[in-house]
Amino acid sequence: MRSVHREETGFSLLETVVASALLLLVMGSVFQALNPAQGALSTAPERADVQQRLRVALTVLARTIGHAGSGPVYGAAAGPLVERVAAVFPYRVGRRNADAPGTARPDAITVLWVERGAHQASLAQPLAASSGPAVISLASHCPQGDPSCGFTAGSMVLVMGDAGRFDLFSVTAVQATTLTLQHNTRDSLFVYPAGSAIVEVHSRTFFLKADAANDQFQLVRYDGDDGAEAPVVDHVAALSFRYRAEPLPPRMIKSVTDPNGPWTTYGPRPPAPIEQPTSFPPGENCVFQLDGASNPSPRLPDLSASTLVDLPLSQLNDGPWCADEADPNRFDADLLRVRAVTVAVRIEASAASLRGPAGLLFARGGTARGADRVVVDAEQTLDMTPPNLFPGR
Repeated sequence: MRSVHREETGFSLLETVVASALLLLVMGSVFQALNPAQGALSTAPERADVQQRLRVALTVLARTIGHAGSGPVYGAAAGPLVERVAAVFPYRVGRRNADAPGTARPDAITVLWVERGAHQASLAQPLAASSGPAVISLASHCPQGDPSCGFTAGSMVLVMGDAGRFDLFSVTAVQATTLTLQHNTRDSLFVYPAGSAIVEVHSRTFFLKADAANDQFQLVRYDGDDGAEAPVVDHVAALSFRYRAEPLPPRMIKSVTDPNGPWTTYGPRPPAPIEQPTSFPPGENCVFQLDGASNPSPRLPDLSASTLVDLPLSQLNDGPWCADEADPNRFDADLLRVRAVTVAVRIEASAASLRGPAGLLFARGGTARGADRVVVDAEQTLDMTPPNLFPGR
């Protein structure tokens, strides 16, 4: 019997090399196609975190600024704060690291407001604009049987005068009708007369803390007293505030001799023609002048518009000053006409390795060079019109 020998065939070395090369080429294309998806997947948590920090920043700012300007509900000082003093300031106000008078910063804002039901009274005795005791008069709205009218240690109070002057204090102790006060604004020689309003108030300052050495770029809150600053959101690449204003100047709606206000559409009422409580001429203040007329006329200009107008920062630090130029806590009278605030917040990725070169997409550059593994800055602008900044409307 003859045996049949069958020769087995296979790939030659050359065929194997070619096949391997083709396989590697195909696999490389597959991995390259999948790489962007892997990059997007690896950066998804940071993208979500950037958006969350942006939401937190805007929510906190909107909630706080929305309260701006609400004032007392009882007594001669009842009504929105802008009938007497400014409620929005483009700078830091308070006991610690306060900005100098006349400052106007794009990255800081302070707002004042009085909550509904806040404790309030009037001064029974004159009060110096410095730390010390304040004796209050009880009124019908004070809690029955409470000689301190509800004021407690740890709260902040606002004392207001008739010329656009104000001072902030912290209550450090309470004994019957005497409140021990720690001054939170700059001392002056001014003395508030008996009968001046004293009311529980809130002060909030928000600003951008930029510490490049420690890589800290934060939205920070400060409450106006001796307490520490509190970070609100980290990795804030940019923060700015813009202001829109009432175009019409203030006008008188009652005689200055009328015992009950409001006397003006906004701003403090002028003194009687023979009185001179500030460095302005008799009968005048930071928002009204006489100009030889028998009735006060506005010192602020008519901005000639039918809607709110933008107020550049340069217009918020050039006067006229309330209460006057000598007041260590003076503010620009144009702040009395602020009706809306626009805030812009920009949040960056927390790691420099997720940020590309500085430019349109990244306020602060990072080390990333591939477009598939970066987290672009998130930015949003929010317009706010606090209702209490619109007196008489």
